[in-house]
Amino acid sequence: MSHSETEVTGADILAELYAPHGADDPIPTYREVLARCPVTRATNSYGNPAIAVSDYDDITWAFRHPEVFSSSGDALDLGAEQLLIPHQVDPPMHTTYRRLLNPWFLPRSLAPMEPDVRRLVNELIDGFAGKGECDFHEEFASLLPSTIFLRFLGLPLSDLPQFFQWRDDTIRPDVEPGDYEGAQRIRKAAGKAVNTYFVDAIAQRRAHPADDLMTEIVHGRVDDRDLTDTELLGIFHLLMLGGLDTVTASLDCMIAYLATHPDRRARIIDDPAVIPDAVEELLRQQTPVMTMPRVVAQAHEMGGIRLESGESVMLVLGAANMDPAQFDDPETVDFDRTPNKHVAFGGGHHLCLGAHLARLEMRVALEEIHRRIPDYAIPPGTELHYSPSIRQAETLPLVFTRSPGT
Repeated sequence: MSHSETEVTGADILAELYAPHGADDPIPTYREVLARCPVTRATNSYGNPAIAVSDYDDITWAFRHPEVFSSSGDALDLGAEQLLIPHQVDPPMHTTYRRLLNPWFLPRSLAPMEPDVRRLVNELIDGFAGKGECDFHEEFASLLPSTIFLRFLGLPLSDLPQFFQWRDDTIRPDVEPGDYEGAQRIRKAAGKAVNTYFVDAIAQRRAHPADDLMTEIVHGRVDDRDLTDTELLGIFHLLMLGGLDTVTASLDCMIAYLATHPDRRARIIDDPAVIPDAVEELLRQQTPVMTMPRVVAQAHEMGGIRLESGESVMLVLGAANMDPAQFDDPETVDFDRTPNKHVAFGGGHHLCLGAHLARLEMRVALEEIHRRIPDYAIPPGTELHYSPSIRQAETLPLVFTRSPGT
């Protein structure tokens, strides 16, 4: 296949990911791009030219080489007025910020949260278990991680509706498909509002320290100095986006899959000990975060294509997790898959900061859901649709046997 043919074919194939309902079932697209043009020229979610990298080996190489595939502010514009820290910072400064933040997100630091997470999970289930039906996306998947995020930082739960609006305006602006300029206007307005909120919250924690994570970060130090307000705004803006969106999408994808694959659900019901492995396998096969942006920092050749400094890159994580060179029978969900080195949480220096917290939330959610309402199903005739880039369900109706008690 010639270079020009690869360019046209790759762009056409990957355009399906961002077409209306293209995220509903992206696996055929992943399969085709892996087979025909794993490194190709395409168009990213902003409508801009980009190099799309889809195979597992090249994506994991990119994660390990930030000097070539940079995460700098040029890689992604979500409307923030400052860099999202540490996501939009490369080593060595990235390492400095991670050294500050990592201790709060380690398994041993998060373990004491599990009883509270389990209590919240059951409170949410209590809200609909007696009805025999729910919109899982609205009544559980959105509320669980968002409530935990606000409690973790020490922010009032009454602010949750505003945070939801900022999340949606940033990740999935309400515009017509292809209206990239309109989407950016909404993102920038949201970014300004988020900053206004956190400027006040930071000032309060400086003047009146509280017993919460936000205070700890505000009074944290890097390189033997205090963090600036600009750095703090970048940290809290990123924590907001990560805390409110990706776990919601992951739970949507997992429950929708299990609702339509009763044999896999039966395995979880009969053997709850398999749930940690089920979480990993469903993250791999469903891959809620479909793509991850980078920018070329220095010229490089990959897959026969010359990448020039400054070009945008789209790492297609969903395709890498379907790569038959890395995963046997990749389209099949296998809870016994080992090893399972998926890239749903990214990789390298930028492995998701909140991965362990996300795993805790998803594990406890699956444990309690399959204990309390194990026979859930999607009503016949329901059409599920997901947002592109981060696969969050628009709605996810479930029906099940009423179960009022805990």
